[in-house]
Amino acid sequence: MNAVAQPTARPAAAVDCARLGRLAVASLHAELALAPKPGLVTPFDRGSHHDMDARTFLRSLFALRHYFTAVARLGAAGADFEAMRRCGIAAEAAMLRATGGINTHRGAVFSLGLLVAAAAACRSRPGHAATGEQVCLEVRRWAVDFARAPLDAGSPGQRARALHKVPGVREQAAAGYPLLREVALPVLRDALANGLAREAAMCHTLMQLVAHTDDLNLLHRGGAEGLRWAQQQARRFLAEGGAFAHDWRPRLHVIADAFVARHLSPGGSADLLACSLFLLQQEGT
Repeated sequence: MNAVAQPTARPAAAVDCARLGRLAVASLHAELALAPKPGLVTPFDRGSHHDMDARTFLRSLFALRHYFTAVARLGAAGADFEAMRRCGIAAEAAMLRATGGINTHRGAVFSLGLLVAAAAACRSRPGHAATGEQVCLEVRRWAVDFARAPLDAGSPGQRARALHKVPGVREQAAAGYPLLREVALPVLRDALANGLAREAAMCHTLMQLVAHTDDLNLLHRGGAEGLRWAQQQARRFLAEGGAFAHDWRPRLHVIADAFVARHLSPGGSADLLACSLFLLQQEGT
């Protein structure tokens, strides 16, 4: 009996890692350009942030422009998590040099970096580009490594995570990013399919994420009460039609001003929004 031929991985060079890298940077830029946003930096204002503006984010993106291509190549080549971790640490150092020590994209270096590597890993096998959901599930291949890697226990996010006992980005990644699979991707797809322009669809998706995410940035800035208030604002916006309503933009401006008054900023939700846009765009390449 002849042995059944097993599918073999495509060479890493056959995966368009540069394109995946460009899509990742473009997704982060699209999130930055989005306005209005509740408490987040836009091209027009600093939101709830006094130490950064859009120029800070642009310097950060320029510093990270090669990182996402590099981590895609590692994913396509089947590199272990430690190699990707070292790549991410170097990228974070470059980001901090470019921003004068300001953390603009640490969460994206981790989550979007993992998703880019996972997308490249999926493409290294025969077949078509994976769906966004499949890419999220691919990240689980490194779940054991997440638990072993050292944590910066002194970071604001980790302190909030320990204090409020909620999952952090590592737990989300180890579970295959359920918030992306079950909330962000379906909402963004539906909004675009039903005629919303990309800007409106992204704002609608962002508010869905704020409504459903135990955002560590919100917990760090406002505690449990601040998180509950932010989620209530997002749910009310959505209950009134979200970005499908004709007056969505002025209503979201009012919410954004209220977030600034409370010094709240849903940075974790913003990272997930950029990830969801990347996942959707990579499906068509």
